[in-house]
Amino acid sequence: MCGVIGVVAQEPVNQLLYDGLLVLQHRGQDAAGIATGADGRFYLHKGPGLVRDVFRTRNMRNLIGNWGIGHVRYPTAGDPCDVSEAQPFYVNSPFGILLAHNGNLTNTETLKAELFRTDRRHINTNSDSEVILNVLAHELHRSVSGLELTDRAVFDAVRGVHRRCRGAYAVVAMIAGYGLLAFRDPFGIRPLVFGKRESANGTEWMVASESVALDVLGFERVRDVAPGEAILFSAEQGMRAEQCADRPILASCLFEFVYLARPDSFIDGVSVYDARVKMGAKLAERFRALMPQERVDVVVPVPDSSRPAAMEMAQRLGVAYREGFVKNRYIGRTFIMPGQAVRKKSVRQKLNVIEQEFAGKNVLIVDDSIVRGTTSREIVQMARDAGAKRVILASAAPPVRYANVYGIDMPTRAELIAAYRNEAEICAEIGADRILYQSLDDLKACIREINPEISHFEASCFDGCYITGDVSQDYLDGIEERRTRGERKPVRGHNQLDLTLASGDEERDA
Repeated sequence: MCGVIGVVAQEPVNQLLYDGLLVLQHRGQDAAGIATGADGRFYLHKGPGLVRDVFRTRNMRNLIGNWGIGHVRYPTAGDPCDVSEAQPFYVNSPFGILLAHNGNLTNTETLKAELFRTDRRHINTNSDSEVILNVLAHELHRSVSGLELTDRAVFDAVRGVHRRCRGAYAVVAMIAGYGLLAFRDPFGIRPLVFGKRESANGTEWMVASESVALDVLGFERVRDVAPGEAILFSAEQGMRAEQCADRPILASCLFEFVYLARPDSFIDGVSVYDARVKMGAKLAERFRALMPQERVDVVVPVPDSSRPAAMEMAQRLGVAYREGFVKNRYIGRTFIMPGQAVRKKSVRQKLNVIEQEFAGKNVLIVDDSIVRGTTSREIVQMARDAGAKRVILASAAPPVRYANVYGIDMPTRAELIAAYRNEAEICAEIGADRILYQSLDDLKACIREINPEISHFEASCFDGCYITGDVSQDYLDGIEERRTRGERKPVRGHNQLDLTLASGDEERDA
């Protein structure tokens, strides 16, 4: 999971891109980058850390131009500590392309070999985003006839990407002297939406991972980029779109609705907030059916993603809703922190209890999901330490039992608390009195009730079915083996050509 954004405007876009990345910060905390274009040149700054830490005034001054792209990184491929894997990535031929990518390719190693042996292209990092950039560049080179770049050549190049790349990808790219390109994989696994606004000088366009970025920056949401679709944006020619996949199928990622996206976003025509409210309603029905003997005094959410579900569940059950946990908003999202030790340490730093909401009460705690169990175990213990008589933990999502290979950090079953345990064993492991999970059918129904046109879902972490059809057991075993032996290495220096612009002031500050 990463966040991407692209803007074509009638005015400088550096501040727009910065503000947009702040809104998308929840999608990635490890690195950030912005690239802009003006007068036939690209300007790029990127680095490790949060958006506010990566960009200073001196950096923003250098990001000139009326079009650009941005990225916040949450690594699922490559090295989470390697600053050279911050995006956007750049390649100078053909024409010059900068690219930012959200998702995860499942055939990265095969593509790397093809790019080197057949396409004569060198990949300098472990990032699959650099791979997809070089595939796009090679396909664009093949598609161009003569000296002039055309829409037809660009769309044919995206067709080539779809033929060669497997997995999940939502991409924004800048093609020098031509325009901003956005495209989505043929299954639409990772989200991408675009909008427009009218200025005194003409129409401006924005594309982003979530619609909330459009809302905050004053752009009117037009629609989602369709699965397999490619869209070109430019100030001179406006918007041009074409379907570039042979058999596109919309299969939205269920975990986006459960946890990843902000509640004020719309994804594939579905309000994330409304979906989470419906999750609470379904969970209340399930509680009544499976636990009719349980008496609950209070419903408490684990902030922030579970609030809509918890509020609806409390209302349906006729039980008081209370805020029992206070969140430190200066601690990052625990789920997307690399390393189990860091996650465990951060839970107590991130959450503190309001003891009077637990003391002497039967408490129903609602969380959006239970992945590794680290957070859940700590939360249950905090409730008990605060004096709770009985603790029931409800998850708005089904048990996470399988690895995710499409851009969410669930790479091995060994790290998932539900992978090899039944619900009674999970309950004992996290120390709760009872545990309640959403059913997968109910979760899908929550989305379909809002948008009946969504017929398929990417739900592999819940059911082990991989929608792209190319994920074998050998592939999963390979990921697990690499993860187990600690392939991700500690911090090291740059090993990519450093394209970050440095002014004289920056050099003195270094």
